[in-house]
Amino acid sequence: MVGADFAGFPLKDAVCEHLRAKGWTITDVGVKVDSDSDDTDLMFHRVGLCAGSMISEGEFERALLFCGTGMGIHIAASKCPHVHAGVVESVPATLRAITGNGVNVLAMGAFYVAPAMACDIVDAYLNAELGSGYEWWKNLYEFHKLAIDELEDFDYEEYKANGFKVNKL
Repeated sequence: MVGADFAGFPLKDAVCEHLRAKGWTITDVGVKVDSDSDDTDLMFHRVGLCAGSMISEGEFERALLFCGTGMGIHIAASKCPHVHAGVVESVPATLRAITGNGVNVLAMGAFYVAPAMACDIVDAYLNAELGSGYEWWKNLYEFHKLAIDELEDFDYEEYKANGFKVNKL
């Protein structure tokens, strides 16, 4: 699944063309060629919330999001439960985001990432997973899986009541 606001649309469009050429079927929840530029439903935060909710509800395992910086749409998607979003601008950062942090929403900024780089980033992201071997670190998967599980289980009120300490799993 992909989504973009108007600033991220050109980058999303290039990535979608790349993915379609590789045989991917794409669900697009954001700005499209014929979208009304005055449609406030397609603002970055609303597209991010829509995409994030689709991850939360289990409709999709991963999403690719695009806005001007990647930041706003990523923040919005992150408001939804079970969304682990990251903003990237390079292939190494992408590999680390997925293999070490298990991100299920990857955001990019059209102001900073060139279309060819975005296609390389997407290929890296879609061909890797948590602990898939990019890193050399012993027990990488177990270490980062623990972090992901603790974040999934995180309850701020419980954390606060516990003196701002994580209840370890």
